[in-house]
Amino acid sequence: MEIANVVVLMLENRSFDCMLGRLYPGRADFDGLTGQETNTFNGSDVQVWSSAAMNSQVACIPDPDPNEMFADMTDQIFGAGNQPPAPPTMQGFAQNYMKNNPGNDARAVMHGFTPDQVPVLSALAKSFGVSDRWHASAPNQTWPNRFFVHTGTAGGFVNNSPPNFPYQMPTIFNRLTEKQRSWRIYFHDIPQTATLTRIWSELPDHLYSFEEDFMADAMHGRLPNYSFIEPRYFSDPLLRRMPNDQHPPHNILFGERLMARTYDALRNGPAWEQTLFIITYDEHGGIYDHVPPPAAVPPDNLRPDGFAFDRYGVRVPAVIISPWIPPGSVIRPPAGSRYPFDHTTILATLRNLFNLGAPLTNRDGAAPDVLHALSLDAPTNNGPGSLQLPAPDATNESVMAAHQEPPNHMQQALAEMASHLPAGAARVVTHSEALRIGAPIPSILPLGTVEDALEQARAGLKRFLSSPWAPMA
Repeated sequence: MEIANVVVLMLENRSFDCMLGRLYPGRADFDGLTGQETNTFNGSDVQVWSSAAMNSQVACIPDPDPNEMFADMTDQIFGAGNQPPAPPTMQGFAQNYMKNNPGNDARAVMHGFTPDQVPVLSALAKSFGVSDRWHASAPNQTWPNRFFVHTGTAGGFVNNSPPNFPYQMPTIFNRLTEKQRSWRIYFHDIPQTATLTRIWSELPDHLYSFEEDFMADAMHGRLPNYSFIEPRYFSDPLLRRMPNDQHPPHNILFGERLMARTYDALRNGPAWEQTLFIITYDEHGGIYDHVPPPAAVPPDNLRPDGFAFDRYGVRVPAVIISPWIPPGSVIRPPAGSRYPFDHTTILATLRNLFNLGAPLTNRDGAAPDVLHALSLDAPTNNGPGSLQLPAPDATNESVMAAHQEPPNHMQQALAEMASHLPAGAARVVTHSEALRIGAPIPSILPLGTVEDALEQARAGLKRFLSSPWAPMA
């Protein structure tokens, strides 16, 4: 097995049962849904379900967005009012969804998609491998889980906001640089990885556009050893583009299109036989999954918010793609492994594959890698030659309407992040120290629209990438 290029696409806020729970009905070695799973709300059972039709409304379920703060996830996993060491019952999803908005439909968080409704993700899972043992690294929001995939820890912080700059955890990107391995972050609008202070001085040389650079790099064999892809988090009327991150209630078909384009570029590029492509999601976003998260190894002793990070989050979709993987694989940790896959599995895989040295934290030190899944004697599983690109509707009217909606937690947090970035390379050291000692940073009040949040985020990123670096267009 020879892998030179690892590519990770991390999407947003969907549970395993929502996206892949119906992939292999009745298959004994696949922990999916039976269709009988329920939650209780107001004394009535709320059953898992799928819509018979697939249209733009169904593709946006759940709408509105479920709750995803640390306290909400605790309620979802353990049931309202319960805390560990009580057993996780997975019975609090419907009740938590209705907690702050009695006008919601409790069934929304119990909804999931059939394989024909997510044809790209399903085709890749069946053509290569799917893991039903991949959990979010922690029962937390987006930022903590994305920190785990880059650093093996969340620094002890349980939510996106308030921001706690500087985030100085050592990263896998620093380790790749030290070991003279190449890496790039491909992004659409705003890279959440810009939160990581330890890579600020390197980031401008490793930040690339997905649209302009990734497709060409993949097709011409120019990908680095490690590529991390960030989806589009915001709507963009100028380009007539909708978010493709699949964050509820964003239309999931735009994310399906992103997966298909990424796969097609890799599959038809010259480095295909040396490629490992992983699609996963940062956290479950408040959507139902039936598998209780197990106990986890705390990554470190950082506990500013009082949580030890000693348990995993809810299962998330994970599809593992390579010509070295037998089709139809259900991929689990090796026999005898004490722990499931989580986002630090990516760190363990990179470290073991590229000889990157010791673990970043105790968590990725305990994490199983996925290299055993690449079990073919030769890279003979070429999978589909291409995938049909979904063509969801993105009219001027729909994009503009999305742009005038209130921002979700992630969009607001990205705007806050941008206000904390240094203004150029010369200020990285002094700015980081100022943040460390608590120097005042402009406060970002809650923003009224997605448009406001995107403008704020773009302004901060442009300031960060300005002279002596080339300015953004």
